[in-house]
Amino acid sequence: MSKSNKVKALFTVKKIAIPVIIGLIVTVYMLYVNTDWTEFKKVDWKWQSFVWMLGGFLMMLLRDLAYMYRIRVLTDKQLSWRNSFDVIMLWEFSSAVTPGIVGGTGVALFILNKEGLSAGKSTSTVMLTALLDQLFYIVTVPIIILMIGTQELFPVALEKEFFGIVFSVKGIFIIGYGVTLLFGMLFVYGIFIHPKGLKKLLVTLFKIKLLKKWQSKMEQVGNEIILTAKAFKQQPFSFWFKCSAATLFSWTSRFCLINFLILAFTPTGNQLLIYARQLIMWIVMIVSPTPGGTGIAEFAFEGFLAEFTPIGLAGLLAVLWRLASYYPYLLIGLLILPKWLKKVYS
Repeated sequence: MSKSNKVKALFTVKKIAIPVIIGLIVTVYMLYVNTDWTEFKKVDWKWQSFVWMLGGFLMMLLRDLAYMYRIRVLTDKQLSWRNSFDVIMLWEFSSAVTPGIVGGTGVALFILNKEGLSAGKSTSTVMLTALLDQLFYIVTVPIIILMIGTQELFPVALEKEFFGIVFSVKGIFIIGYGVTLLFGMLFVYGIFIHPKGLKKLLVTLFKIKLLKKWQSKMEQVGNEIILTAKAFKQQPFSFWFKCSAATLFSWTSRFCLINFLILAFTPTGNQLLIYARQLIMWIVMIVSPTPGGTGIAEFAFEGFLAEFTPIGLAGLLAVLWRLASYYPYLLIGLLILPKWLKKVYS
């Protein structure tokens, strides 16, 4: 199946309906079963509450603007602001209808290529985007841990024992962060130090019998790393500063949305700890088997952040968070996808 057919298959009614149906079921559960409406009536609404909610909306707007700016920098402004908007919205849309561990990378390559970028430029742009996101996480986590420690970072209530084995958030996080760090450092080595050496390492490693069926895929990844290294090797410091700043703004805005929503309901709480908990929660969401983390994300919110919300309202805040950070991309994607497909195939 060609890449264009794979992309069209991803955007079928069935694939889009799955996260919507799961989301509706979880929303109903959160609002009617898991929300104390008596406590909601006790919320002391002040003008500051609406300011914080507006701030949360602005955080999402800033996040998308930062992504659009970054994609323009990475493509040497080959994309206009309008085209950058289409690319980012469709990229987010594809991520919303695929499991977190799959993501929308393959679709992003197709979208960029259809916007007029060469195959090599599309590949290097997507690969460097992924690396910048990984580096943000790799660098931010140790800084946050140094600032607040680990004593309150991992919710003890989420620890579960199965067959005598204790599964904890801390253990999942350590594994997830370790994998992210490993891949991040490998890509840094491959893109900035020795791309051909990394390709050779990958191909050699995947000669092992258990991994051999993925050897051709790893050879392709190695070629993509070499392309990326060539594309960005001679870029000036200003290029890397702009990309890094845009990445910092986009991810910080993404996480600050929850801080602002919680502040709209209660002015108390350790805001840095709330931010830090989201870094841990992100690992759980990224391995979610459901499209866009639907269902998993809402329950993860309650597990990680309920102690910072008014009693009985964690479910409601989880729904508000997803309404602001997830469903708009489904709606916008559905609106612009037909026009975009018509444009690139005409």
